[in-house]
Amino acid sequence: MTTDNLPLAGIRVADFSWFGAGPIFTQALAHYGAEVIRVESQIRLDGLRITQPMPKDRPPGINLSGYYNNFNAGKLSFSLNMASEKGREVALRLIAKSDIVAENFTPGTFEKWGLTYDRIVQVKPDIIMVREPMQGLTGPHRDFAGFGAVITPLAGISYLSGFPHRPPVGLGTNYTDYVINPGHALVATLAALHYRNRTGKGQLIEVAQLESSVNVISVALLDCSANGRVQERQGNRLPYACPHGAYRCLGDDRWVAIAVFTDGEWQAFCQVVGEEWTREERFATLLGRKAHEDELDRLIESWTSQREAEEVMERLQAAGVPAGVVQSAADTLDHDPHLKARGYYHYLEHPEAGRTAYDGPGFRLSATPGGPRGPAPLLGQHTEYVCKHVLGLSEEEIAELVVDGVLQ
Repeated sequence: MTTDNLPLAGIRVADFSWFGAGPIFTQALAHYGAEVIRVESQIRLDGLRITQPMPKDRPPGINLSGYYNNFNAGKLSFSLNMASEKGREVALRLIAKSDIVAENFTPGTFEKWGLTYDRIVQVKPDIIMVREPMQGLTGPHRDFAGFGAVITPLAGISYLSGFPHRPPVGLGTNYTDYVINPGHALVATLAALHYRNRTGKGQLIEVAQLESSVNVISVALLDCSANGRVQERQGNRLPYACPHGAYRCLGDDRWVAIAVFTDGEWQAFCQVVGEEWTREERFATLLGRKAHEDELDRLIESWTSQREAEEVMERLQAAGVPAGVVQSAADTLDHDPHLKARGYYHYLEHPEAGRTAYDGPGFRLSATPGGPRGPAPLLGQHTEYVCKHVLGLSEEEIAELVVDGVLQ
């Protein structure tokens, strides 16, 4: 896929990030035309390179991780030993040729390498530097490390996840890594690019992942600060919607989610269901339905449990009632008609992992839809290209760096 018509064509990113939150953010830039150069090293591998899943028909390797490959499609891989002084000098040269530099290490790592913002702006005055520390660059918790599984409970998200009669269960996935923090970093970076286009000035962007993640429970925070009310776990329920839950359907562990937010949607729901109980006066209003929610849920499940989840979804959606199948991984990848129509998954041929599915961008632009332009890179696959065509190094200079253990 050519990048000439994509909105970020011509933008270069020196990507020092690793694991999830950073690489997912920079991948969004790559999807829309930016040249993203992953700076990594066999001296200290990105942990995702050795994380399952990997193809079952071949031995494990550093280029086979489904996680790593999915988060890094369309990027370039540049092997650089940052433990060496010459490696840090090369890193500065790369930053000087870039528009954006990104990292999500524990604070102090970039400073140890001498890559402070003040130093970086000396070689690239209009640089946009994006940093994603776990709990900020300053303060008593600045040195705390962690992943989305740690941030989720710290942010209060886990406390609100689950049923009221059970302990918190969390989200079952590192949602903060996959969606919240990459999304906030992306929006801030696009705003910084817009600002630079108008003023010629760069910016230092700090996306403290804990603060970013707390944003998703803003209603609960306001409820506590303004009303003195501490929200508790509600399972699948909402105070302003009823019914609102997941209901068992025909088949092995098959469920459908149904959400009724207005009386109009309730009336449409009743027309689809057609059961005698839907005409009872006690269910006519939101307050009435909430007062009898346990019984209403049982009645709804008595209806859904006799039908396929897809049938329930399609009939309710056709009537204007929000509903969706609770999907398995196979449903999402192979059977979801909406994702198929949107072309969300891209099947790409990786030189070692073979043909596999990659996530596309979470949004599409009408004239420039974007998406992965190639599979994830092998470790160090583009080192020679970066040295010659980005940094302008001679063959002799490259050979010296290889001998000195810099390009590894």
